Amino acid sequence: MNRRELIKAFAASASLTVAGRVWAAPATDARLLVVFLRGAYDAANVIVPVGSEFYYATRPTLAIARPDAGNPNAALALDAGWGLHPALRDSIYPLWAKREIAFVPFAGCTDDLSRSHFETQDTIELGQTVGGSRDYRSGFMSRLASELTRVRPISFTDQLPLIFRGHAQVPNTSIASVSKPGVDDRQAQLIKQMYKQGSLANAVAEGFRVRDDVYKSVSEEMTAANRGAVSPRGFELSARRIGHLMREQFNLGFVDVGGWDTHVNQGAATGYLASRLGELGRGLAGFAEEIGPAMWRDTVVVVISEFGRTFRENGNHGTDHGHGSVYWVMGGGINGGRMAGEQVKVAEATLFQNRDYPVLTDYRAFFAGLLQRVYGLKQPSLECIFSGIKPKDLNLV
Repeated sequence: MNRRELIKAFAASASLTVAGRVWAAPATDARLLVVFLRGAYDAANVIVPVGSEFYYATRPTLAIARPDAGNPNAALALDAGWGLHPALRDSIYPLWAKREIAFVPFAGCTDDLSRSHFETQDTIELGQTVGGSRDYRSGFMSRLASELTRVRPISFTDQLPLIFRGHAQVPNTSIASVSKPGVDDRQAQLIKQMYKQGSLANAVAEGFRVRDDVYKSVSEEMTAANRGAVSPRGFELSARRIGHLMREQFNLGFVDVGGWDTHVNQGAATGYLASRLGELGRGLAGFAEEIGPAMWRDTVVVVISEFGRTFRENGNHGTDHGHGSVYWVMGGGINGGRMAGEQVKVAEATLFQNRDYPVLTDYRAFFAGLLQRVYGLKQPSLECIFSGIKPKDLNLV
């Protein structure tokens, strides 16, 4: 299926009536994975504004050199104004060449100016307007799941995150390190019997089913890998497991990756941030490989963070809490190989509060526009997910 056929399949999604309600039906094979980089990654050193003199003047030790084929530590050219961190040369850059990834600069929360990790992470996961009363039992991916049919959601996390809390029953399981379940089959049956007559019966049963399925699937993969194969590490291993599970069972997923709070000794082309980026890039490339070429064409991966970081480096050779960020959108059917969304020249005059990237694409408008494209959702459904938000269509699929 080529990009045009994918768009037609998404657009042709029909409505179904279930229990008297009209439901928006996603394309049967559409898959969506949201990757949350907790800690606020330094977008300006990943998607590098190589056309900005101001960038090089304000980052004397952190700046990534302009594209130069003879310099392995130089940025990789994306277009005249932007480059990619060299740690992503073998993982993400090939996706750019194939037009399977787009970057959305100046993205984030327009109404959350707290610069607090916890506050802004909550804001994004809830998808609710800042300033009013918050419903911490209603995350926006849970609301999305409630608006879809044939949806099989899962959170690849230790605890169910805010983004998936709500009326829909969503299983969660950590796959960073999978070991034999601590509760054996006999104990699991006893626990299920305890809840059999209660309102949590289905959730408990589903939790054990998902746990067993994940353990079985990952155990088989690890056994196969031990036959002389080299097992990937860290997020790369986790992402491959996610790809395997989303290929076989699930079509709506969430995973978070920590370690992006770089106040001290961040590094430039090499160092701490570069190492984290290498791991992330290999993981995302491994996910695409594991899910397979056919399903990759029907898959969308969105990489976000709670906010960006200060444009100027600090006295500790790092960066502090900022505002605007850069989102990534990946997939075999993505209209990629481009910088998407509204942009401004990267200069001192365009900084937000004279310190950060501005936010020109609000995360709710971004997601609403993307979900409208991917699932063919109508305005009433989008209103249930992001109340009062006008979708921003960036023509990403």
